[in-house]
Amino acid sequence: MLKTFSTIAAAMLLSVLAIGGLLACQQTRVYGDSGAAGANNFSIQSSAFDNGAWIPTKFTADGQNLSPPLSWSGAPKGTQSFAIIVSDPDAPGAEPFTHWVIFNIPATVGNLPENITNQENPDQPAAGVQGNNSFGQIGYGGPSPPPGPAHHYHFTIYALDATMNLQPGCSADDLTQSMQGHILGQTDLVRRYGR
Repeated sequence: MLKTFSTIAAAMLLSVLAIGGLLACQQTRVYGDSGAAGANNFSIQSSAFDNGAWIPTKFTADGQNLSPPLSWSGAPKGTQSFAIIVSDPDAPGAEPFTHWVIFNIPATVGNLPENITNQENPDQPAAGVQGNNSFGQIGYGGPSPPPGPAHHYHFTIYALDATMNLQPGCSADDLTQSMQGHILGQTDLVRRYGR
């Protein structure tokens, strides 16, 4: 009886570990019927991070504080706009620290160049709108972690079936609530920075 219980417990533990491993590796989520083969290939990249997982200083508060270049591909069928939120879940506090909120990026756009201006409606991309970061400013605010272990920064892109009826300067929470029921897919790129 004890041997049988041990065997069952071991099997359950292995199942939990296997599921946990799968979840840890999963970065792309596609919702509903994408209607297109390969929709799970929705991905976001940055040529600025090609040399490793560390965010170069020029894209942080310790450098030029420039937004990094980003590109994406494989959006689900029916995508009408994109939104990007850059956040630091390792920051002190109950909520992740928001470093960038940009939304209503047209579905025809597949990249953001380096150094998007910190304006409500930047010239690049056309029709994009920027919200407030947790520094209380419009646009991008680079990593500025306290001394200690490196923090993880999530560059998360959402493929949406509509544009969001929000004003410039809205918060990440405002955008997250507005996106509910409109997310066709999301994927993120995680990089680190520390002092």
